[in-house]
Amino acid sequence: MNLNEKFVITINRELGSGGRTIGAKLAERLGVPFYDKALIQELTKKYELTTEEIERLKGQQHNWWADFKRSLKLMPSYAAPRSIPVSTSLPDFLITDDIFASETEILKGIAADESCIIAGRSGFYVLRDHPNHLSILIQASMEHRVNRLVTKRGISEEEARKIIQEVDRGRENYVKKYTGRSRYDTRNYDLVFTVDQHQEEDIVDLILAYIKH
Repeated sequence: MNLNEKFVITINRELGSGGRTIGAKLAERLGVPFYDKALIQELTKKYELTTEEIERLKGQQHNWWADFKRSLKLMPSYAAPRSIPVSTSLPDFLITDDIFASETEILKGIAADESCIIAGRSGFYVLRDHPNHLSILIQASMEHRVNRLVTKRGISEEEARKIIQEVDRGRENYVKKYTGRSRYDTRNYDLVFTVDQHQEEDIVDLILAYIKH
């Protein structure tokens, strides 16, 4: 991946692995915007970005996303966490074909307009043909994930395990439905990290070292 040209880094992550925080920290270090599921869904819903509306915008302007972003003065945060709580995100099992199509066009518009980091939304697949794309998977053991959720959310281990299993199942079904692939297939990614024995900053350092060397 060439940092001197427009690039996109997509991060797929397991709930409780810290992957979203790693993505946000990486974006901060690189000085580029960070987009995640909550922001993409908020844009889709709030501004009624249906496939029909996006096609209309694309017909008016070559780079519709750049003009759309300027009109909203949209400035994604370079650091985690943002103000939009994850709980406001639409569960993956409720995503419709039209929502997926709209989100796909938004992701492609973002990546065509600027260097950025995108977490989730099957970015590894949607942006697979981007000429300067790095795809990353962040994963962790169940014990690590449970402990992280217990600490961050103040819930029991039993509750944390149940949430993780439900989210894992939903995300896998979502990815298989819309990409025909498993999100756990390491062939989807350029880099795969198991974070159990590492701090978030360590993973960011490793990613940057890979990019630069």
